[in-house]
Amino acid sequence: MPKEWSRIFPGQAWQVAEARHFVAGLLEDEASGLVDDAVLVVGELAANAVRHTRSGWYRGWFLVVVGFTDDIVRIQVVDQGGDDEPQVRSVRSPADQGGRGLMIVSACSKNWGVKDRPAGGRCIWADLARVGT
Repeated sequence: MPKEWSRIFPGQAWQVAEARHFVAGLLEDEASGLVDDAVLVVGELAANAVRHTRSGWYRGWFLVVVGFTDDIVRIQVVDQGGDDEPQVRSVRSPADQGGRGLMIVSACSKNWGVKDRPAGGRCIWADLARVGT
């Protein structure tokens, strides 16, 4: 299997489910907990790209990259950027809707971060531990 797979998706809300299916298919031989976490992470990151960046604009797109090493699976979602920086909100009221996506990503991953891209946009990545590491 190649060490890295990628696929570009139109920046439409219904494509988030397609991104989840893409990742689930790549990880079908992994432990079910890893698959569940990876699907959750890519769903949150792709939804954020469509909802909060230019990726959700007319003719927008987002890119999903899945990389494999012996001990981690790295999920990356590249978006077309926006005016706001991604933020983890630590205190939420029960009445608040949304804003928990990066908290979920943080809880599921060994590590995660944001990289600005020189050509514009940003990449949000998350490393998920493979079984036995």
